[in-house]
Amino acid sequence: MAATEMTLMDEPDRLRLALTPIRRRLLARLREPGSAVQLAAELDLPRQRVNYHFKALEQAGLIELVEERPRRGFTERVMRATANAFFVDPGVLAPPGGTGQDGGDGGDGSGIDGGFHRIADRYAAEHLVEAAAGTVREVTRMADAADRRGVRLLTFTLEAEVRFGAPDDVHRFTDELAEAVARVAARFDTPGGRPYRLVAGGHPTPGVQGAEDDR
Repeated sequence: MAATEMTLMDEPDRLRLALTPIRRRLLARLREPGSAVQLAAELDLPRQRVNYHFKALEQAGLIELVEERPRRGFTERVMRATANAFFVDPGVLAPPGGTGQDGGDGGDGSGIDGGFHRIADRYAAEHLVEAAAGTVREVTRMADAADRRGVRLLTFTLEAEVRFGAPDDVHRFTDELAEAVARVAARFDTPGGRPYRLVAGGHPTPGVQGAEDDR
């Protein structure tokens, strides 16, 4: 069975275990199968040390056994990462009492709906971050589940860049976009159909002069 495309890291202990520098290197390398013998030679590390990290990563479910090969005096275990990419749940990194997965969102771990109720200002950066965090959390989980069933999760992404001449343009643009989205959503909304969540947000382009201005 092939590794899944992506897995959500939403357990603090598992995340701490995986994020040490050497284990990040091992996980990146193990997108392709490899043994402790191979990686020890590639990284110029003692095999016993690599084996130690392999064992911890395997117990956490981050790597898995592909095959075993008999070698002189021992059995070589070939391992690989259980996913091609690991995404960190933003809620795991939120401070206690914040807007993370346990930060008062009703206990369901979704975060996104609770954030919409807590942050009423559609122009607040916190609202955008909360919505983006919920999207990362939900889509990663669903994509992982779909991948394990051998099906594709149907999603869509729209991106655009617009240059605003004045701060008020941002508000007018947002109002018009909201009205347009509501009209299109009403046209396609089908009772009994599969519900989709659409999240649209905008932020200044990083690295551009004035991007951090309060505009």
